[in-house]
Amino acid sequence: MRMSLRDLQRDGRAPMFCGAGREYSETRGPQAERRRKLVARATVAPRGLAPVIVFLIQMHRKNAFRLSMTLVIAISVWNLNAVAQSTPQTSPGLTVELEDFITMPVLGKLEGATTPNESAIARVNGIREETGGSNRFFLPVVSGPILIYDKKTKAFATYLDFNGHGDNRGLFKKFFTISGFGNGVNGFNLDPDYGRNGKFYTTHMEDPSIEAPGGPQNTMFQGLQVSGYTMTAPIMTPGPVMHQGVLIEWTDTNPSNNTFEGTARELFRVWLNTRNHQLGEMIFNPTARPGDADWRVMYLDVGDGGSGESKNPQIRPNPQRLDTMVGKILRIVPDLDEHTKTSTVSENGRYRIPNDNPFVKTPGARKEIWAYGLRNPHRLTFAVDPSNAANNRLVASICGLNTWEMISIIHKGANYGFPLREGNEAVRLDNTTMPLPAEDRLPVMVNDTATAGTVAPTYPVIIWGHDERGGDCAGSGYLYNGKSVPTLRGKFVYSDITTGRIWYSEYKDMLAADDGNPNTMARMYEVKILWNTNVYETMLPIVRSTFLRRGSQAENMNGRSKVSGSQRADVRLAVDQAGEMYVYSKSDGMIRRVVGATPTKP
Repeated sequence: MRMSLRDLQRDGRAPMFCGAGREYSETRGPQAERRRKLVARATVAPRGLAPVIVFLIQMHRKNAFRLSMTLVIAISVWNLNAVAQSTPQTSPGLTVELEDFITMPVLGKLEGATTPNESAIARVNGIREETGGSNRFFLPVVSGPILIYDKKTKAFATYLDFNGHGDNRGLFKKFFTISGFGNGVNGFNLDPDYGRNGKFYTTHMEDPSIEAPGGPQNTMFQGLQVSGYTMTAPIMTPGPVMHQGVLIEWTDTNPSNNTFEGTARELFRVWLNTRNHQLGEMIFNPTARPGDADWRVMYLDVGDGGSGESKNPQIRPNPQRLDTMVGKILRIVPDLDEHTKTSTVSENGRYRIPNDNPFVKTPGARKEIWAYGLRNPHRLTFAVDPSNAANNRLVASICGLNTWEMISIIHKGANYGFPLREGNEAVRLDNTTMPLPAEDRLPVMVNDTATAGTVAPTYPVIIWGHDERGGDCAGSGYLYNGKSVPTLRGKFVYSDITTGRIWYSEYKDMLAADDGNPNTMARMYEVKILWNTNVYETMLPIVRSTFLRRGSQAENMNGRSKVSGSQRADVRLAVDQAGEMYVYSKSDGMIRRVVGATPTKP
């Protein structure tokens, strides 16, 4: 039976849309009672809400006069905010030429889809290639499969499949990908030394309330040895919890072929307050070499689990709290045999923590934390300047809430402000934004009662608003270092997920904007798309036409969002080992290659 969005919301299964700013509540369905019992067991009891509430109003308390004036002249402030919250002025830029490169197999439902996730033709979620390049791509799919694509033969092989939910034969019976967008297989990356050690890493979401065995249940992959797999105790997260994000290390004993043969080892699992913003992308510093301090050291984004936008004061501060992993970027050493003299073993004994992480010596803080105060930093990249290594930076694409989408340069120990900041503005308790306070500092919140001084928040270098010139949710961005399109060199190219709009900024402008001034932003340049001899303003009509051409009967393309309306392009960018750039879209299941760029004609 086809279900409307209203039906899904009533049933507690409506998807969390990027930028929608809705709290999630699931109170019905066959698993509701089991979930309530799990939540009761897993909830961390608050030690007093007063300090948390004080924390949440910190930005207002020190500027009571401004707050009172805001209430008195609400109409004036609203008008000012309406201007301030629009996408910054953009400039004409380049027209980028795309050609179809990989047509993913149909993994969704062309007809009869009951959720937006099912209507997407193939929810490809990344492109990975072995260090040094190869003839194959690893293509993780949110709905469960890890595919290998042979660029010469154009053939696909199923390397692994995570989806064991219900009657599916994949590995994990508690695998969750039914609804919502940041679930399923959310992260996949190869170890920098994969060609020799066969190691790679994944993140995925599980629903513990599903009555089924935990850990991998292997019925499909003869070479996978699961007898030694043991689950870890989930890392606690303050407040009511629902789902878990899981990080796994896989070791393939024969990485040269397309068949997995080896073992899996769970590194950790963490409780999430809702079903969205889970463990995401993990990356390694591409410039690190054996013997370097960053060699085989993982940077991992952990979304806030939906906590930061909640009205529940038990969980709203979680992105700011240093005693929890959610709303953070972590830095760990997955291999217990690596960096043994410069790191310590984690509490669960499954990975190591570098001694130079910023909060190693802060009592009560999670030592894994590299940066914090983040809503959903779901795509990470190292921007590498080939002419000057001093300009290399870790960069995050961050999905905003109601107002701003962001690209931020990530610094060791920095606080990115959420849920007290979004874009370059302060956030009210109702999740609307307002001008920054005169004294722009935040308490360093170790837990719900202890603080460790104050810190100035770090602001993004690029923002765009939820309007027709912007979009709904930051996609991904990369500094182009390829050779095929020299016009793009030195440019950081990025996208909006739902609208499929693409821009670029000069990397030097991003570095200059990272100056501590919240009002300094890199200029945004518009990218038009040349595809099949036609020029488009965004990827949305390209994806829509392919979605229909491939046979979809769905009325709405992969859900709804505020700006994109009843269609979601679901577009992101990727680069291969040579630095060449690709545009991939889940809705139509396509990967397209950037093959040219010319200045846009007036």
